[in-house]
Amino acid sequence: MLLNELTDGLEIDQVLLVREAERRSRRDGGEYLRLQLADRTGAVACMVWEDLGMVEQLARAGEPVRVRGRYTVHPRFGPQINLRGLEAAAPGSFDAKDLLDGPAREIEQMEAEVRDLLDTIQEPHLRSLLERVFGESSEMWAGYRLAPAAKYYHQAYRHGLLEHCLGVAQAVSAISATFPGIDRDVAVTGALLHDIGKLEAYTDDPRNIDLTDAGRLHGEIALGYYRIRRAIEDIEGFPPELAQAVGHIILSHHGTLEHGSPVVPCTREATLVHMIDNLGGRLGSFDRIEKELAPGRRWSGFDRAIGAGAFFAERGGEAPQLDEPGLPAREAA
Repeated sequence: MLLNELTDGLEIDQVLLVREAERRSRRDGGEYLRLQLADRTGAVACMVWEDLGMVEQLARAGEPVRVRGRYTVHPRFGPQINLRGLEAAAPGSFDAKDLLDGPAREIEQMEAEVRDLLDTIQEPHLRSLLERVFGESSEMWAGYRLAPAAKYYHQAYRHGLLEHCLGVAQAVSAISATFPGIDRDVAVTGALLHDIGKLEAYTDDPRNIDLTDAGRLHGEIALGYYRIRRAIEDIEGFPPELAQAVGHIILSHHGTLEHGSPVVPCTREATLVHMIDNLGGRLGSFDRIEKELAPGRRWSGFDRAIGAGAFFAERGGEAPQLDEPGLPAREAA
């Protein structure tokens, strides 16, 4: 059974993927091990109180393990597994597709749509820049098509970066004609490149997505800006104003200083990319939340990424009550 199909009190014996394994301090001065175990529908916590060293050797981040225990839903801490036994997953005892999430569309379809979008760029210097990034033999393209878009909140899986940036660029392209004064070529180029720093900021192991040392020390915005700046400097005659416009989109796409951008969006193109990027990330969170919901559930619990519970009317079921998860009675008044 998948995690979103489990019910409170159910005994389980199945293979799950270790996402995190962290030693923590107990109130009595001792230590315990907190595991985060997952499949493609979500994750669940599991506390280990004994034989920590042995379990740490077995339950390393990114490793599949066979888990025996009881699935419970704590009223305060949420879903947990009360562990009875843990061992290495035997080869052939699980399907990797059940453990790893992925995009809804085929990678070949997304690649073709990127090519179609690149063919619409008219400005020759931007076409040259995009060819250096997305050319079939480009090292950047090899990483771009595989990288995740995030560690957790949205499209945190292989090909997630391609899925996210393509969606942002397609939306930017469609909206550019709606508002006057927007340079579509600049906006679409910036949309395709805005998260390029994630090639260096995240690890490339789909079983254990985490920040790299460079990601922690420099951040994905700085990494992306300097990567594209170096590529621009290798293109003879690249107009300085055009380089400035593309660089500003990368530097400002988080929107505010509090969210990590060194500058806020100061052009129409940067503002458009930021808004669509934020929208794409938010809607990507709804995809993640829905995958984690148990069959028949229409409301999720509170989710930090959207700041509320998520409601999925198309899932059917009972009409929502005011005290359902995600919509406390005090907030409905």
